[in-house]
Formats: sequence, structure tokens, C-alpha cells
Amino acid sequence: MARKHRKGAAREEHLHDDDEQAPAPGPCWLCGRPLGKTTVMHHPVPKSRGGRDVVPMHPICQQTLIANFSNAELQRHALDVEAILLNPDMRKFVDWVAKKDPDFHAGTAKKKR
Repeated sequence: MARKHRKGAAREEHLHDDDEQAPAPGPCWLCGRPLGKTTVMHHPVPKSRGGRDVVPMHPICQQTLIANFSNAELQRHALDVEAILLNPDMRKFVDWVAKKDPDFHAGTAKKKR
């Protein structure tokens, strides 16, 4: 069967579409700060646990979240940010990162297991 477009044409069109201003997806799901240039679409309930919903997050917020919670814990909390922020480490992180630039990035600690 013949192709409608030459190989790679769809990719080129997609690159041109990115030049237009796309509306920002809103604030970070975890910390509530405005999103920067880099945004991660995160599954609050892991896909391995049946999660389908995605939320926009900063990369540092996502990395901190998965460093502090197992998939089973994330499944229990689901979309409840307040339950996640009851964890003292997460509350401390969100309070600390609130003063940072939206594009701020730093390394995260390893899992405490």
C-alpha cells in the first residue's frame, strides 16, 4: 500500500506546529507553581496499577514523588495531593521548592528503602 506522505513528513509538520504558542497546561499538580519550559505528564496512579489519568508536573517534583513513594502507596493516594503532602518529607520539599524558579532543577535523593 502506498504512503500518503513521504517518510518523515509527519514529523516535520509536527515540528512546525511546536513553533506556535501552545496554551500552558496550568500549574504543577504537586507544588502548584507555574510550569516552566520542561513539563512532565505524570500518572498519579502508576500505569502498572491501572492508572490512566495524567497530570502536569515539574520534573523535580515528579522525581521527588517517586523517590518517596512506592507504586502501591501512589495507588492508595491516587489523585489526593493533600494526602501526599501529609508525608513530612514531601511537605518539606514543597515548602522549599515554592521559592524556586519554574525551570529550577536539582538532583534528588535516592529512595529510603
